[in-house]
Amino acid sequence: MPERVESADPEGVDYGWVMQITFVVTVTAGSILIAALSAFVTLPTWAARASFAIRVGAAVWIVTALAAYYYERNVRAA
Repeated sequence: MPERVESADPEGVDYGWVMQITFVVTVTAGSILIAALSAFVTLPTWAARASFAIRVGAAVWIVTALAAYYYERNVRAA
């Protein structure tokens, strides 16, 4: 097996890891949360559905990003 060409050994926060985890968790948890919450809201048009998904998805994204950053900085990097 050939040796890996690219590798990284970041000092401090590994922002690549934070971005990857944020993306994966936001897509998986966010889709489930949006589907569950949409059952309790009347969404008559496609525009209303899209707006609802964007608003909830943005909240899920920011919470996930902050949690991943905090975890990387205080738990993984230690």
